[in-house]
Amino acid sequence: MKIVVIGGTGLIGAKAVKKLKQLGHETIAAAPSTGVNTITGEGLTEALTGTDVVVDIANSPSFDDQAAMDFFQTAGRKLITAEVAAGVKHHVALSVVGTERLQDSGYFRAKLAQEILIKKSPIPFTLIRATQFFEFVRAIAQFSTTGDTVNLPPVLFQPIAAEDVAIAIAHAALAEPLNDTLEIAGPDTFMLDEPIRKVLKYDNAIQKVNIDPKAPYFGVKAKRETLVPDIGAHLGSITFDEWLNQTPSPSS
Repeated sequence: MKIVVIGGTGLIGAKAVKKLKQLGHETIAAAPSTGVNTITGEGLTEALTGTDVVVDIANSPSFDDQAAMDFFQTAGRKLITAEVAAGVKHHVALSVVGTERLQDSGYFRAKLAQEILIKKSPIPFTLIRATQFFEFVRAIAQFSTTGDTVNLPPVLFQPIAAEDVAIAIAHAALAEPLNDTLEIAGPDTFMLDEPIRKVLKYDNAIQKVNIDPKAPYFGVKAKRETLVPDIGAHLGSITFDEWLNQTPSPSS
């Protein structure tokens, strides 16, 4: 089976490409750095020739409202057009748990628009919505810091390891299309401040953590269950503590 992974050189993409190759499938890591650009269309037709499955993990390089919308709309349309021409049988895409509940954010409006394009496409699809990755917990702390204080809302949080996301993507790529959405999350549910506190302690950071009902999540107001999946989500096996204890601290 030939599989093309759009965004195949990134955090999740590189892991998914490695797993699919290990399983014996011809797998192409498609990205501008490898000569495939879904915005300009460069290399897309050639990459998709003879392809059975396309996995789209590419993310907008900008989180600005219009830039994100332009990216997902342009890339999505070019990719679907190329898939139809190549006779692709299955489109797998990675999205975010809670996308429809975060529509005050231009980025998440763009992600929802991407999902709608996929669902309207003639290509059979599997849409995977993941919770936030363990690997981005430090970025959440940094984004939420003012002075020496991390301000966080009191919301539930069920992050997942990038490794488990890649496993779920590989499984989906090799299975029949769901023509539906699959949610994936980590094995444990926390309040948002818990993993943030663990990371700060592990890193010997000086920031304090403040819980504030008015504090936003990446600039968006979030309710208690905004960031967690519905009942029935597929759960990864790697715990946050296991991941953290195997991850070098930035200060080490």
